[in-house]
Amino acid sequence: MKRISRKRFDVYVDFTRNPFIFQVGEEKGWYENKSRTLFGVILWDYTDKDYAAVLLGRDENQQIRAIEVKCSFADIVSAEEWIHSNAKDLEETGQTFFANGADGKEGIDLFSPVVDESRFHPYFDIVNTKPSHSAAKALISEIAPHFYDIDGNFVEQFQTQGFDSRLWELFLFCYFNEEWLQINRTHSAPDFMLSNKDVEISLEAVIVGRKTPLIPLEESKVPKSKEDIEEETKNRMPIMFGSPLYSKLNHKPKGSGLHYWEYSHTYGRPFVIAIADFHDDLSMTWSTTALTTYLYGFRYSSSYDDNGNLILTSEKIEFHEDPDTGKKIPSGFFFQPGAENISAILHTTSGTISKFNRIGKQCGFDEGDTTMIRFVTYHNHSDDASIPHVARYIVNEEAEETWGEGVSIYHNPNAKHPLPQDFFPSAAQHNLKDDMIVSRLPDLYVYSSTTILVIKKD
Repeated sequence: MKRISRKRFDVYVDFTRNPFIFQVGEEKGWYENKSRTLFGVILWDYTDKDYAAVLLGRDENQQIRAIEVKCSFADIVSAEEWIHSNAKDLEETGQTFFANGADGKEGIDLFSPVVDESRFHPYFDIVNTKPSHSAAKALISEIAPHFYDIDGNFVEQFQTQGFDSRLWELFLFCYFNEEWLQINRTHSAPDFMLSNKDVEISLEAVIVGRKTPLIPLEESKVPKSKEDIEEETKNRMPIMFGSPLYSKLNHKPKGSGLHYWEYSHTYGRPFVIAIADFHDDLSMTWSTTALTTYLYGFRYSSSYDDNGNLILTSEKIEFHEDPDTGKKIPSGFFFQPGAENISAILHTTSGTISKFNRIGKQCGFDEGDTTMIRFVTYHNHSDDASIPHVARYIVNEEAEETWGEGVSIYHNPNAKHPLPQDFFPSAAQHNLKDDMIVSRLPDLYVYSSTTILVIKKD
């Protein structure tokens, strides 16, 4: 057994560990064996003022559960010796799983091919085969046993053209778990039922799908100009966000005849749509302002007075029109008929494969010796700031990136069943008041980031 980091151990047990453990003790040391089948943790007992050791192993579903607990060690060394000794005895049995699953449900294996290679999504193929993404693959492989496939086609879609949308659902699953929410995926729709013990909500995930052909990552692509981005943000992107949101507003899943909020398990509860933009390479780094414009029907500009004070001005937007296609839609999604049934919109720019690769890297899962350089744009909390901060750093095991970094909740001012402002406690909260968007942001709020991979070659 070797000692590992807290972040790495958290990946193994976060979906099965009872949070009550942190009220009775503090974790002091974490361990795993070479084959990643046995694990250990040492805790300081707040009440007894001594150490306890827990030996854990995988069950038949690859989830990690406690096998044996030993209390009342006087020091960490004695607790470590107990973990090493008992792990060695179990390894000599030749077993590969050591515990029984708690609920009998089976997670998924995302990387064993279920379709012909010719159908692989290019990004799935990269994650599955390239050393540069070994951290993401290892991380996702540890998450997948806890993620139940309620549709029956999750693996196929993850490996083919549904890669982006299924990755978005995996990201949300990780984020909701990080927020200590109880996750229920036993219903065919919506995608998630979530509870913080006081309130239960339903949530449906959707993306803005890709509009341009995928090209190999090795090939260069001409980046969009500032003028192109401004034009897309003003006209095309609100329409792109509007299409999937409007579809979810009016959708009645096959065979039910009911909207998402009309089921017996969702009726009378807040309903949230989680949306992410995957329509083009790196588009999520600049498209967020188009979403806020479309949701509330206002566009904002900034200027400074003679004393250097920031002045914000709102402009009411009635319609969005694509100059190329002539398509025209009303602005202000939250003010459209039926939208009162949507409590809020969840959005982030971070539900990407780079996120999984970075978090996998900081947990020590990178086997490709890949250097990851992250460039981050994050909020400047100065009262008169109109430009965000920009920073860069090398991703390593000292990094502390979270799943919720940069998640935003846009509250519907007309919601029939409002979402509590603290339901997603680490997220930024946005509300419309007197034609202005009032935001409550965490200390670190990331707008967007990009990651450069430096790969060693023979």
